[in-house]
Amino acid sequence: MFYYLNGILSHLEPGLCVVDCGGVGYQLTLSLITAQSLVGKEGSPIKLYTHLAVREDGMELFGFGSDDERRTFHRLLTVSGVGPKAAMSLLSAMTPEKLALSICTEDIKGISKAQGIGAKTAARIVLELKDKMAKDYASSPVASASTAGASAANVSSGNLSEAMEALLVLGYDKPSITTVLRGMDPLTDVSTLIRQALKKLSSR
Repeated sequence: MFYYLNGILSHLEPGLCVVDCGGVGYQLTLSLITAQSLVGKEGSPIKLYTHLAVREDGMELFGFGSDDERRTFHRLLTVSGVGPKAAMSLLSAMTPEKLALSICTEDIKGISKAQGIGAKTAARIVLELKDKMAKDYASSPVASASTAGASAANVSSGNLSEAMEALLVLGYDKPSITTVLRGMDPLTDVSTLIRQALKKLSSR
């Protein structure tokens, strides 16, 4: 029903905000990450992507700082047993990019750190979304740019290239990634390569 709201941020608190659109105040439920990004912007114009959840006991409008966050929210809702509250808990614990990486690398422990998300739910999220998430990021502009960067840096194709893409999404720079990946066995599975690279990058 609503794709986005463009208005003045009139109120903000953790997990919630009110946006004034032409004199009408819309209350939106936010992830903690999106709420944090709005700190200091009260009284300023903002744009939030939205999702309207209709239940028997009422309606709730969810707000997202980016269309990517909104799409990830919708993906999570397709998982059996995951509702809006659980989806927002996951998006409060990590960005859409980091969540996608955790799902693609089957990081059940990391996913289950989100409030209210147990190991069983995390495992179900991985099972049902891993292939979809991998496909989404393989065709995304970020992934395409990452692949080009990997080739330019003379990193081996295959699993090393996929690890390069994931690490770029996490914000590491190409030279650093190339350095830690160089010499690693390209036949090693991607999740192991990422874990080994992150360990080296964190110690640099």
